[in-house]
Amino acid sequence: MLSVLLGHALAALAAPLCVRALGRNAFYLLALVPLGSLGWVIAHWGQTANTHVQWAPQISMDIDLRFDSLAAVMSVLVLGVGALVLAYCGRYFDRDEAKLGLFAAELVGFAGAMFGLVISDNMLLLFVFWEITTVLSFLLVGHYAERANSRRAAIQALLVTGAGGLAMLVGIVILGLKYQSFLLSEILAADSVPDGTAVSVGIALVLIGAISKSAIVPLHFWLPGAMAAPTPVSAYLHAAAMVKAGVYLVARLAPAFAQTPIWQVMLLPLGIITLLLAGWRAMQVPDLKLVLAFGTVSQLGLLITMMAVGTPYAALAGITLLVAHSLFKACLFMVVGIIDHSAGTRDLRRLSGLGRREPVLFGIAALAALSMAGLPPLLGFVGKETALGALWSADNLATPARVALVAGAAIGSAFTVAYSARFVWGAFADKPNAETTLSWHAPGPLLLGPPAVLAVAGLAAGLGAPLLDRLLSPYAKTLPGVLDEHLALWHGVNGPLVLTVFIIAAGFALFVIRGRIGEPEHPRLGNADRNYDAALRAMDRLSLRITGSTQSGSLPASQAVILGTLIVLPTVLLAVGTRQGIELRLWDSPLQAAIGAIMIAMALAATVLRNRLASVLVVGVTGYGCGVIFALHGAPDLALTQFLVETLMLVVFVLVLRAFPAEIADGQATAFKVRRAMLAIAVGVAVPVLAAFATAARHGEAIWRAIPDAAYELGGGKNAVNVLLVDIRAWDTLGEISVLTVAATGVASLVFRSRRFGGAPRAAESPLYDPNKISWLPAARLVDRRDRSMVLQITTRLIFPTIMVLSVYFFFSGHNAPGGGFAGGLIAGLALTLRYLAGGRYELGEALPVDAGHLLGAGLALAAGTATVSLLLGAPPLSSAILEVTLPVLGDIKLVTALFFDLGVYLVVVGLVLDVLRSLGARLDKELT
Repeated sequence: MLSVLLGHALAALAAPLCVRALGRNAFYLLALVPLGSLGWVIAHWGQTANTHVQWAPQISMDIDLRFDSLAAVMSVLVLGVGALVLAYCGRYFDRDEAKLGLFAAELVGFAGAMFGLVISDNMLLLFVFWEITTVLSFLLVGHYAERANSRRAAIQALLVTGAGGLAMLVGIVILGLKYQSFLLSEILAADSVPDGTAVSVGIALVLIGAISKSAIVPLHFWLPGAMAAPTPVSAYLHAAAMVKAGVYLVARLAPAFAQTPIWQVMLLPLGIITLLLAGWRAMQVPDLKLVLAFGTVSQLGLLITMMAVGTPYAALAGITLLVAHSLFKACLFMVVGIIDHSAGTRDLRRLSGLGRREPVLFGIAALAALSMAGLPPLLGFVGKETALGALWSADNLATPARVALVAGAAIGSAFTVAYSARFVWGAFADKPNAETTLSWHAPGPLLLGPPAVLAVAGLAAGLGAPLLDRLLSPYAKTLPGVLDEHLALWHGVNGPLVLTVFIIAAGFALFVIRGRIGEPEHPRLGNADRNYDAALRAMDRLSLRITGSTQSGSLPASQAVILGTLIVLPTVLLAVGTRQGIELRLWDSPLQAAIGAIMIAMALAATVLRNRLASVLVVGVTGYGCGVIFALHGAPDLALTQFLVETLMLVVFVLVLRAFPAEIADGQATAFKVRRAMLAIAVGVAVPVLAAFATAARHGEAIWRAIPDAAYELGGGKNAVNVLLVDIRAWDTLGEISVLTVAATGVASLVFRSRRFGGAPRAAESPLYDPNKISWLPAARLVDRRDRSMVLQITTRLIFPTIMVLSVYFFFSGHNAPGGGFAGGLIAGLALTLRYLAGGRYELGEALPVDAGHLLGAGLALAAGTATVSLLLGAPPLSSAILEVTLPVLGDIKLVTALFFDLGVYLVVVGLVLDVLRSLGARLDKELT
């Protein structure tokens, strides 16, 4: 299972390169990935396989995968239809289609994410894959980002399904805590459902996620809007994959929760309402793709209903309908794509005579539409007959409920017959009153092949219903009760067959009067899309009111609120809690007292100085004093980092202050304010008091006693601080460098607005550059003579290589001595800063001709990729895996994977400094000149 997931991940990464090399033919190569994965599924059919990889057991976040009967059925649909859709893409898109490589990567990645979703046994891991499909769906639906309707549809799908996913996450956490396990296999194996309101709330929240993903009323409106996506996306995500995720989740949880009151009360009415409402809407829209979209919503309602009934017979009907729907609906979406591709329109009012012109395409569409309508001998007929029989015999429901469900399913099925006939008539019939005569480009066999395979599969599955029963019934038997019924094409004359005759007659009657069911100007049941817009506008107004009442725009006021909260909240909690065990020493040596006095004096000076640069310098002295105190306490790593960060901050402040006057003007000076002084004193008192009580709150043995040994034994390093950052607390460090990357990108966005300024401007790009003139630094002569310092240039030329060597030394030595990736990156950043100060903005391009964004991205990817490498080497993710090798000349070498994580930190820090220098430095230089 892991190999299948890894194969899709690698294929997604390689997809852009494949498309660049092979063009649209690369889709055929990429189709081999889900096709090969399908071979793995078939080879393991009927088996139950489990995979466990320890990831973060403290938060129950392990990689637990389980392959069983339900996962096998879903995997066949996800991978099989996925392979056909990729093959379809090979001729659907034009040769010069833009962003085709990115599209291919997203589609292959989506197939892998869906496979991961259906085999996840850990509910938290299932949620991760769930959200990956949400994000990839957003990207795929918004593929044509230049179109306003595509952007709107993508955002709408993201908001609706994303919000449902967040609700589902809360429900997952509730259920996991109540069951004391997040494994679906253990929850389904539990003897009973725990009592209490919390479990009902948890189930309801999980179901909200399911109905949002499967477009069930009232969250159905995003799916028709998503038809702005390319047709292959609709054929895959909105027929066989993404929208089935909610149905799958309901099917997966049904054996445990189907008999709970909240389950049936919530799902059965919503399922039938969705079936009827969307079926009615499918009779009104003139766009063939929208006909299928509303038909999909309608049939998803029937699928949810069948999965929610909670009997083995209904589960068998539901899983059969799910397979049938994936086959005929993916086929029909492909047919619409061919029509749109060849005729240039999907409007059924303009299409005429395609049945005569393209008999093969007509035959494919007719076969799939017959299955959608539930006519024999197609699989859709088998599933519909089974569904009607299962609803009528659902003895776990009251008789009125069974009658209502059967009536609703029958009426909904009549609508299905009607819009199936409307689809075939609208796409292929001769219409004398068609608005225009369309040009037609005949589709080739490679474009017709994938939908033909799906249409024939629906026919073969219907004829081979008894064989299909042996494949699908194992899941149905997991529900409580006895499964006495089986799939068959002919059960004799019985109630469902009589009802089917009525359904077909009613459906064709609805088709005959289709003109009277046209879309009214003002829908009687309201417009869900408009309600969505109204909800967004209301949320915007609410957010503006909240922001207006809490954010006045005054920086001092905002700071006062933050600092006041810092004082009041912890102090009040401290006053009502324990206040024992405080031991204070003012200093360990007189030197500490002297340094503290200097820091206090500098802090006070910063409040009265009017020269901006002087204020920055005295504030920097307080930072350096803190570093000295760290050094005196035996913390060289902290001291080194403090000195480097303080130096870099001083440089950044100086770069910014160049755009300000040197002195604060008389009219801008702020008079002494008692309230601000009192707030400052209160903060100064509260912080050390809280720190003293925090250090005295420990009851157990201090963890620092075990850290040195653990650092060497587990992390392979003697520097406990560095091992903490890149091994024991590597997850925190990964989050911190992610924040650094976001901060750097934010600074660049604010300064440049559109793009980073001059990724790496070289000296030769300047019109003033003369290659015949020699200088100490490559770009030094481009600096104005008045601002040029020969001493600084010579010094920089001499010490820059030394500083870079020192940077590399600190990077490599950090695992066993003071240093590390962060310190090494800061030193390299200071070296770049020196080059900039000596040689100007073009000197940065000479020193490091790399775009800062590339460094940031490479560093973050390298650090995150270490998690996978650690797993492959048998260690927990983002922890040290130690490799010991013996080389002929170098001897015994111990290589720790944390080194590569530290290299990622190094690159992120260098990229951050470079971004700051190019934004606050180089860009400002250009504007000032």
